Amino acid sequence: MAYLDPRSFLYRELTPEAAQALTADALGKADDGELFLQYRKSEAFGFDDGRLKTASYDTNAGFGLRAVSGETTAFAHASELTGAAIRRAAQTMALIDPSTATKAAPPQGTNRHLYTDADPLDLIPFADKVNLCQTVDAAARARDPRVAQVSVSLSGSWSVVEIVRPDGFVATDVRPLVRLNVQIVVEQNGRRETGTFGIGGRYLYDRLFEEATWQRGIDEALAQALVNLDSVAAPAGEMTVLLGPGWPGVLLHEAIGHGLEGDFNRKGTSAFSGRLGERVAAPGITIVDDGSLPDRRGSLSIDDEGTPTRETVLIEDGILKGYMQDRLNARLMGMAATGNGRRESYAHAPMPRMTNTFMKGGRDDPAELLSRVKKGIFAKSFGGGQVDIVSGKFVFSCTEAYMIEDGRLGAPIKGATLIGDGPTVLTKVTGIGNDFALDEGIGVCGKGGQGVPAGVGQPTLLVEGLTVGGTAAG
Repeated sequence: MAYLDPRSFLYRELTPEAAQALTADALGKADDGELFLQYRKSEAFGFDDGRLKTASYDTNAGFGLRAVSGETTAFAHASELTGAAIRRAAQTMALIDPSTATKAAPPQGTNRHLYTDADPLDLIPFADKVNLCQTVDAAARARDPRVAQVSVSLSGSWSVVEIVRPDGFVATDVRPLVRLNVQIVVEQNGRRETGTFGIGGRYLYDRLFEEATWQRGIDEALAQALVNLDSVAAPAGEMTVLLGPGWPGVLLHEAIGHGLEGDFNRKGTSAFSGRLGERVAAPGITIVDDGSLPDRRGSLSIDDEGTPTRETVLIEDGILKGYMQDRLNARLMGMAATGNGRRESYAHAPMPRMTNTFMKGGRDDPAELLSRVKKGIFAKSFGGGQVDIVSGKFVFSCTEAYMIEDGRLGAPIKGATLIGDGPTVLTKVTGIGNDFALDEGIGVCGKGGQGVPAGVGQPTLLVEGLTVGGTAAG
């Protein structure tokens, strides 16, 4: 197969030289800004009730042009990559006041690539993708006679982005993303329960096609469903909660992570505003955002402004050390950009966003943490939740949870919700496990109407005094 330069998808009706000249002309009076070019193709397969129910394929391309002057931003976008469209967008840039400030310096350049440039969509034939879904479906149904329904979904995307700045800086990134989901419904004595498993990342489909990967997906989804068949009503009240490793880090992501993004802190609306250097969490708690982990769903070689990603320490041993920054908020706060300027697509302006945000492991043995709990619950996995980004107040539902009595796991429970606020939870952590894990690669983070892939993680955590909502008396 002949090599095709990924940039050729961006420059079919436009040349790199023309893009550079148009950007320099459009943004000449601004402090900062860029032309963001994007080509993206995506596909998805849905296998349900033993047959292929949905199959989709989509391509789109466009640009976003942004000028920044002081705190004012002008932004325009179009779903075509032509010089005429960029010139029309440049008319919007002329509406902002000309800047008298020193021009913002370009990002630091990098040759680092955290993932392959290869296109996952083209490397495996359509029939093989359908066959994988069919194989997983059949294997899941054969695993246990109580399996009543199986749903399998496979999806992938491949995106080429280029950031062009008026100062001559150009940065390109080619971003693959794949995901496999398995959902199993089991039935026994007229009762139905569901279990789910998902895995993905910035790599090629071949990892998902490995038998060990999809067999594990079946095992995990089926185990969760069967556990829930035996579940009893969750208790209610304030109690000790043991949070499992990995995916339960989504609670920290939502309830704490957003409050550590630069825009909320610059505006003074976060619970962490103006508190750098202060203790905001229990000793031993270290939370970082790291978009530089290879192949992870939330990772990026560069962010959507061209800044290389990195590990940003947010909280270290309980002390607030920093915020996640895009270029605009970093400049206005007198801080460095951290590689967290992200956008859903060319049709959106960038804002400070998380990449992979997680709490690092501690020194406690998870079994010993369990033994400390006289009465409480163990929350192994979470489903949906609601969060007030500003205050950090949250309500999260548990998809798999158990009672803890006298230091031992008891009956599985159903209908448990965790209620609280992130800043307070940080102060109530009394044990940090040595079993740190990242999630399996399925997270999507929402903010300001934009969704982007994100990663979470944590070790087992012991939290004293969380409010548990349930349907049984405490």
